[in-house]
Amino acid sequence: MKIAIASGKGGTGKTTLATNLASYLAETGPVILVDLDVEEPNSGLFIHGRELAAETRYSLVPEWDADRCSFCGLCQTICNFNAIVDLGDRIMLFPELCHSCHACSELCPDEALPMKSRRIGRLRYIQAERLDFVESRLDIGQEQAVPLINQTLDFVGGRFRNGTLQLLDSPPGTACPAIAATRTADHVILVTEPTPFGLHDLKLAVATMQALDQPFSVVINRGGQTDNMIADYCKQQAIPVLAGFANDRRVAELYSRGRLIYDQLPEFKQQLAKIATFVTSQEGIKA
Repeated sequence: MKIAIASGKGGTGKTTLATNLASYLAETGPVILVDLDVEEPNSGLFIHGRELAAETRYSLVPEWDADRCSFCGLCQTICNFNAIVDLGDRIMLFPELCHSCHACSELCPDEALPMKSRRIGRLRYIQAERLDFVESRLDIGQEQAVPLINQTLDFVGGRFRNGTLQLLDSPPGTACPAIAATRTADHVILVTEPTPFGLHDLKLAVATMQALDQPFSVVINRGGQTDNMIADYCKQQAIPVLAGFANDRRVAELYSRGRLIYDQLPEFKQQLAKIATFVTSQEGIKA
């Protein structure tokens, strides 16, 4: 079972929920926490354990072989991402735009664009006291997060047995990285905050999940007197609200120290238990 924890905007509390929920659920069964926010992973600030694997990750991009090229221009024509430009006397490549689709390399009649490995980031696998944790970090200057996200999901799928609960700490927003992290999930939990900005971006995230035909629910974080703006919207759209966490300074203080919250604040744990009950219920996931 894969549960993606996502949001329409950054700073809503995805990582707070993901790390605390993973640790809470790990008290009663096997859990894998996967940090897919590869551009700025920070779940590892709260999960500590023994590093079992650290791997450099690569993507494949074309490399121009001038001696073979006849300048037919086919590569430029078939590239949907404008990563190749035929200048007449040379081929200019833009690796940052390449999506590693292999089309230019496979269809080049001169075999002048062989695919070569290009480093994109690092992956780490850590075994904590009660759970497994995997994170990937994109190298500085890399433009494409999706290849590293896909490789991280492949690593988790190949390493862990079926039946183990996976919690995916997803990138914020509704762009390609967020879609890559949530499209294979069994359920998506959207974390939002009761502000006009939070509601606006929640609507974008909801529209994205509907377009992907993904089942989803909502968790309200940093709640208070303005909770109704989220609750009313979810009621109108028939979106289940799993829980609501109060805007509590103590939470911010614990978070700033890199500490988990559920074992320190009973009120937080009570709301977390509601989400855990939903996650571990097969009927809840199917709904």
